[in-house]
Amino acid sequence: MNGGPSGFNNAPVTRTFVIACGLFTVFFGIQGRSNKLGLSYQDIFGKLHFWKLIMSVLAFSSTPEMMFGLYLLYYFRVFERQIGSNKYSVFILFSVVVSLLFEILALALLKDPTLNILTSGPYGLIFSSFIPFYFDIPVSTRFRVFGIHFSDKSFIYLAGLQLLLSSWKRSILPGLCGILAGSLYRLNVFRIRKLKFPEFINSFFSRLSWPSTGSPPVAPTRNVVRNLPSYAGRQVEHQGNYPSPMASTVEPSEDAIATLVSMGFDRNSARQALVQARNDVNVATNILLEAQSH
Repeated sequence: MNGGPSGFNNAPVTRTFVIACGLFTVFFGIQGRSNKLGLSYQDIFGKLHFWKLIMSVLAFSSTPEMMFGLYLLYYFRVFERQIGSNKYSVFILFSVVVSLLFEILALALLKDPTLNILTSGPYGLIFSSFIPFYFDIPVSTRFRVFGIHFSDKSFIYLAGLQLLLSSWKRSILPGLCGILAGSLYRLNVFRIRKLKFPEFINSFFSRLSWPSTGSPPVAPTRNVVRNLPSYAGRQVEHQGNYPSPMASTVEPSEDAIATLVSMGFDRNSARQALVQARNDVNVATNILLEAQSH
């Protein structure tokens, strides 16, 4: 199970975030300052330097945490492809800010002298992403190992569990705060899920990031259509605001089909949804997800 076609095609914001986290982690690791980047009670209610607040989000405190964290960030690029870079930027900002506020509140309430310093890194964004991962990414395969049932999603959960327990209480608290932030986004508090940054954000990150390698990008995922049509069986019905199939049907690209198949949809349904959506992966995803709810 993966996040779609390899590389960062149609995920410029994720690409920039992953590169930034990797570079900052290496930079502070070489300086031997990684363990000092996390927030503590004294930082919050004493003299907090603004740079430390930013670095506590961007730099991991150890190499193992960086490896698992960057892997999860890379996988979760699937959400940027689903909702578009402009809305995904709002998701990142909301997850980071809200999880930081929860961390500050927890430090104020606990006043635990054994907690010392929280681990650093984008725990808020990573564990906030597990909420849409749980609800929106279907299981595509199931299997058993020594009588225990697993699915293709189990590996992502295991990587998240490893990251959550990497520093015990120092990492559990930021992880739980991220889960709370993701839950609030899911509940659409303040109608946050309808907000998006201007279109130039996508262009900015596309120019800022390193060029992707591999297959060419699939159709850009810009607009999330509000009125979702029914999708019974394997046939896509036309209604609501979705585009109808073009008179001369354009065969969907293999990359677009592979993106939907990687989310757990069967190939035939993915192809028909893409035909209905005129090869727009975002609209096709909404068609398929709506079909599962019926």
